[in-house]
Amino acid sequence: MPAELRLIPCLADNYAVLLRDPVTEATAVIDVPEVAPVLAALAREDWTLTHILVTHHHTDHIAGVEALKERFGATVIGPKAERETIPGLDFAVVDGDPVAVGGLVGRVMETPGHTKGHIVFLFEEERLLFSGDTLFVMGCGRPFECDPPVLWESLARLRTLPDDISVYCGHEYTLSNARFALSLEPDNEAVAARLKEIEALRSAGKPTLPTTIGAEKATNPFMRADDPELAARIGLAGAEPGAVFTELRSLKNSFRG
Repeated sequence: MPAELRLIPCLADNYAVLLRDPVTEATAVIDVPEVAPVLAALAREDWTLTHILVTHHHTDHIAGVEALKERFGATVIGPKAERETIPGLDFAVVDGDPVAVGGLVGRVMETPGHTKGHIVFLFEEERLLFSGDTLFVMGCGRPFECDPPVLWESLARLRTLPDDISVYCGHEYTLSNARFALSLEPDNEAVAARLKEIEALRSAGKPTLPTTIGAEKATNPFMRADDPELAARIGLAGAEPGAVFTELRSLKNSFRG
């Protein structure tokens, strides 16, 4: 039986995700921006939380961890590099470690950049990636704790995953990301078409998640920092991808759209 998923809007623009193994009924939440929406989703489905998977230590991803752990006795799994800043951590994991939610077995990928210890959770058999704030739909996180090229290397690593992997990220930033992407490449038909799709979804109050690795490779400028044409468009023809990515991130930081 396929894994069951529920996307949970939280705060102003965050997401938590419930991942459930229908065979064992083990249920994980990936990141906990706040408690009430997660509790409401669990009650609506009549599911019992067994695991809490944490991608990084920022408050808008861990604010509800302690309360949910206390309520359900859930096992908390998160990055070893950030174990001092994540409350209630039971298992501190590193790159390549397995993570099991009942019969659903994923693995940890270290993706530093947004934070030094950021991790993502890949469930290959289920074709699922929970990317936290490393990879967004048509965007990426800000490199708060590392130099921008470090985040580029993490995105380049995620780019090697199969195109059909579905990606659930931590924020609904997609409309701004898509408008930024089109401002860089106004003649890119794939980006223009995707912007129209995203505008329709948001106008209807619907989330833009999930995306796929294939869609991001095609339309996310931050996944294409080694594209010579994109580099030339921002005045960095011939530059190293790390430098191109740094400029792209700077441009996005100041983009208003």
